[in-house]
Amino acid sequence: MSNLARPEVPRFTVDVYQNAYLPEGGREVNAIVTVSSTGGGAPAGTAPDAAVVIMVDCSGSMDYPPAKMRNARDATAAAVDALRDGVSFAVVAGTHQAREVYPGGGRLAVADATTRAQAKEALRKLSPGGGTAIGTWLRLADRLLSSSGRSIRHGILLTDGRNEHEEPQALRAALDSCAGRFSCDARGVGTDWEVKEVTGIASALLGTADIVADPAGLAADFTRMMEAAMGKEVADVALRLWTPMGAEVTFVKQVAPSMEELTSRRTEAGPRAGDYPTGAWGEESRDYHVCVRVPEAAVGQEMLAARASLVLPSPDGSAQVLAQGLIRAVWTDDLAASTTINPRVAHYTDQAELAQVIQQGLDLRKSGDMDGATAKLGRAVQLANSSGNEATARLLAKVVDVVDAATGTVRLKAKVTAEAEMTLETRSTKTVRVKK
Repeated sequence: MSNLARPEVPRFTVDVYQNAYLPEGGREVNAIVTVSSTGGGAPAGTAPDAAVVIMVDCSGSMDYPPAKMRNARDATAAAVDALRDGVSFAVVAGTHQAREVYPGGGRLAVADATTRAQAKEALRKLSPGGGTAIGTWLRLADRLLSSSGRSIRHGILLTDGRNEHEEPQALRAALDSCAGRFSCDARGVGTDWEVKEVTGIASALLGTADIVADPAGLAADFTRMMEAAMGKEVADVALRLWTPMGAEVTFVKQVAPSMEELTSRRTEAGPRAGDYPTGAWGEESRDYHVCVRVPEAAVGQEMLAARASLVLPSPDGSAQVLAQGLIRAVWTDDLAASTTINPRVAHYTDQAELAQVIQQGLDLRKSGDMDGATAKLGRAVQLANSSGNEATARLLAKVVDVVDAATGTVRLKAKVTAEAEMTLETRSTKTVRVKK
């Protein structure tokens, strides 16, 4: 344990992009708040103050084909290899119940050459059998992580099937109880799982979601996830929005690197202030779209619409302010000034619509409304094309034949693989940033 160091808090910056000008009587202020963190981290040769629990699906369906379970074991071993010395960890086997595979006894091991070798030996005994009740896996991970005393608590969850052995409300209740206690990356392997379940887990627990259609790709994906977790330097950071009397926050959403609705997750933080969770941070940058409703005012008046701060709350109720930026409102009779939309706001408004119309289009296609699906997915193609979201455009081209991307003219493909449809749905919330 001597090589464990509490990392320095990274340096955060907050930049606000907006058109502050409103027409007389205008009340809606939109801004993109860009948060960046640099530096910090544990010194070379030391570990982050972190604990990780890997949850591996061991239900009976993992035996079809048998290579799937073998690939899952290999992927978990690769993730264990990517643990830095000094990090606490455990492995959980998930079926219709949750079982500790390593180290057992309701505790976590501390990563070093010996414990990594022991964990990989324990993985060899994993065999498929039983059902799927993901809520039980998450609750066990929460108990283990909360016992660690570590500031950064992270889960990695792999499933290949639907959550058929517990009621949907049981998973919802587990997610509600785990939210804010640890973050979790969720992966679906193969094509027999439910996209909304996996993305719902990642969304609730501020992690990433993705599909690994070919089990052979699991080891590389698990290694990347673990390396990303090892790069986190500070946990439980909140975006705090203070608004003056008469102003109120309409919505807050993360818009890059992916869409995440945060409005309903607000917790009050003193008079006219609220905290929105952002999870753990390494060296990275994210964008948030903030919309504030302000009181009406006359031409020539100016006000502070909101103050956006990055804060690190303390158990005693105080908070360390890491960085802050100001969102302004200025009323003008200059029509050109008040009707100009900030390019960043416009870009992310389009990205939000892109994610929405993909979801709507796929849902309409599943329900048999082919005309409706064609219209929505055509709009998606148009938005992906105009915003430069090439990755999403490529995924859309596997579901529709693109006649004219600029106008969104498309035809639904007669045959679409489950992999193509699930990949588009799972990755629909990934966004691109504004081109420089």
